[in-house]
Amino acid sequence: MLEVGSCPRAAAGEDRMETETSGTTEPRRLHILEPHEVAALYARPSFTPDEQQHYFSLTEAEQAACADLRSLASQVGFILQLGYFKARQLFFAFTFAEVADDVAAILGRHFPTAAEVAWEPLSEPTLRPLIQAADLSATRVDAPLLEAVRFITATLGAGTSLGQCKPEAFPSRFLPVRQKRYLYSQEPGDRKRLIPGRYEFLAYQRVRNGVEAGDVVCHRSVQFRSFEDDLLSDEQWQANAGLLTASGRIVLDRPIREQLAEQEAELEALIQEVNARIADGSNTHITVRQQGGRTRWTLPYPRSSEPMNHPIFDAIPQVDLSRVLAFADEGCQMLDAFSHLLGRYSEAGISPAVLRALVVAWGMNMGLGRMGSISDISTHILARASENYLSPETLKAANDRVSNAIAALPITAVYNLGGQRHSSSDGQKFETAIPTFNARSSWKYFGLNTGVVANTLLVGNVPVNAQIIGAHDHESYYVLDLLLNNTTTLQPAIHSTDTHGTNQVNFALLHVFGFQFAPRYRNFPEKVEKGLYGFQHPRAYADLLLRPIRKLKTELIIDEWENLRRIFASLALKTTAQSIIVRKLNAYARRNKTCQALQEYDHIFLSRYLLRYIDSPPLRQFVQRALNRGENYHQLRRAVAHANFGKLRYRTAEEQVLWSECNRLLTNCIIYYNSAILSRILEAKLAAGDTVGAAQLAHVSPVAWQHINFYGRYEFTTGASPIDIDALVATAVQRPIPGGGESTEAV
Repeated sequence: MLEVGSCPRAAAGEDRMETETSGTTEPRRLHILEPHEVAALYARPSFTPDEQQHYFSLTEAEQAACADLRSLASQVGFILQLGYFKARQLFFAFTFAEVADDVAAILGRHFPTAAEVAWEPLSEPTLRPLIQAADLSATRVDAPLLEAVRFITATLGAGTSLGQCKPEAFPSRFLPVRQKRYLYSQEPGDRKRLIPGRYEFLAYQRVRNGVEAGDVVCHRSVQFRSFEDDLLSDEQWQANAGLLTASGRIVLDRPIREQLAEQEAELEALIQEVNARIADGSNTHITVRQQGGRTRWTLPYPRSSEPMNHPIFDAIPQVDLSRVLAFADEGCQMLDAFSHLLGRYSEAGISPAVLRALVVAWGMNMGLGRMGSISDISTHILARASENYLSPETLKAANDRVSNAIAALPITAVYNLGGQRHSSSDGQKFETAIPTFNARSSWKYFGLNTGVVANTLLVGNVPVNAQIIGAHDHESYYVLDLLLNNTTTLQPAIHSTDTHGTNQVNFALLHVFGFQFAPRYRNFPEKVEKGLYGFQHPRAYADLLLRPIRKLKTELIIDEWENLRRIFASLALKTTAQSIIVRKLNAYARRNKTCQALQEYDHIFLSRYLLRYIDSPPLRQFVQRALNRGENYHQLRRAVAHANFGKLRYRTAEEQVLWSECNRLLTNCIIYYNSAILSRILEAKLAAGDTVGAAQLAHVSPVAWQHINFYGRYEFTTGASPIDIDALVATAVQRPIPGGGESTEAV
């Protein structure tokens, strides 16, 4: 069956950060035509069968254009719009359900087999063994869907075909009324007969929907088991409740009523203060104007001034990537983190040159065979070393050593924003040349091909953690995962994401674990209009420009606080991957009282942040700079993984993880090398009393690679001279540093 949403209409100025508040006066309009006259001229036509035959006929050119469209839905939509345009010379927004008669006429004339095609995806050899092996259960013991599933599995298990069963034997309580007409065929004598294949297909489809919604669970699955199975058991909760206090997270130990009283005082004061500063003109960045009884406001946001490939590195002589790795190893002994996967062979050791060649071969996406042909180390040596020494654990340990070494450099503190370490996370899409289990389609990024997402956590400019996720996964589920599994010394206080990193619970979860969440919303005024809450009834804010939409349900939070603490404890003790728990918390929010309470708790910190973002230009600048640093890093990462046209050539998800960590190690080493150069320049500027030049270094990003050679033949075993940092920066110190600053632009 076809399901298409209504056609979106472009709103004027949708890229502007503005909102409007309804006034009390209604605009006056001049009425020339009556409603029925307007409908006769501009409404979507309603065709008779003869008109359908006429307007939905296609010329040869129109048939060719229709055939170029990929999906049946697109082809039917094309014929509908074409027919309506022939009749009215207008295009219309509609859903297929609204024009069902016209759709049926088109299908019957141009796509007579479409009804049968809709049922073809049922793959019996794959789905039937899977549904028989899955240990399914439901939140309701007498769930009608499970009754149908048990009937199907019992029948198939007995070696009986569903077509041999009597129609009255099929459980029918789960059948939706609207879809029953598709499940029966018309028999002589005006009788209807159930179609077993379609019944089975519908049952499998409903199982899938139930699993995703949490109504159907599989206890032997990590991702789709019951939410309660992901949390601490009652015995574990009683035994580990004291660990919350010992962890230093006071928010979990203090009485919730006391916390809510403090948060109410802070939020209510903030609502009044922010609105007062707008009313008296103290907030000079927001622009408010009246238009036709409506109030509109706009807010500027800053453009960051930390471009990648800063000109200061143009004065640095070119070095090849292998020498950069040797320099990083000399500074932090990162290669010592690589040990033989079988401990009994650890004393034999491995040449650092081979390890450097391995990291370059994997991280640059060229493969061991290609590296063996363009370097002085043979392929079979690289292959054996890769099997014995490369693992996600050893690579993560090596990355942590480099990140910690960068943290110790003087320049790193210069990149703090507002005196605090500010992190960001974002996903970067990479197309896969070879289909893998975790690769997914994304028309926007990969066209007809598939790919994965490299999700990276940056603290300042340093990639401290990363993971590979599917292109269909929501990045917000992995924000807490990245932060809590950051094992470096670079621990952030504030974390930013774009809109893709936000969901219904992340503000609350990050607050509990000691992070301030500071995302950038694509349509910020709309978020304020729909996401601002208060502790009072909305009528208490009637005279304010920024008005909460409703009162927070504090009693719900209080009633469910003990269950919320159990969720927080499960996340802290990592009973399962944090991303799985966060995913379920978002999926179950409308049905689960505890999840609803967590969402209400989240509204408090979301509302505080929205008001602070409006009132604080520095906060807006810091969020923008943190996210721009992530974009700069993505450019570096893609430049490093340039081989094979940037398409990942690895066959398994495990190999993709190795590529990700090797690629991160290469970029980490480049950032370490650049940070060491900038640290020497900083020390020289301060020693010379050039405080202005030293301050300008805060706008020089260490994400640069124009002075590093990624190409040509690699010589790992040849004894190249070590990099002399003092000699490299001698010329750069004498050059003036281009000034930086923040510019703003209304959006």
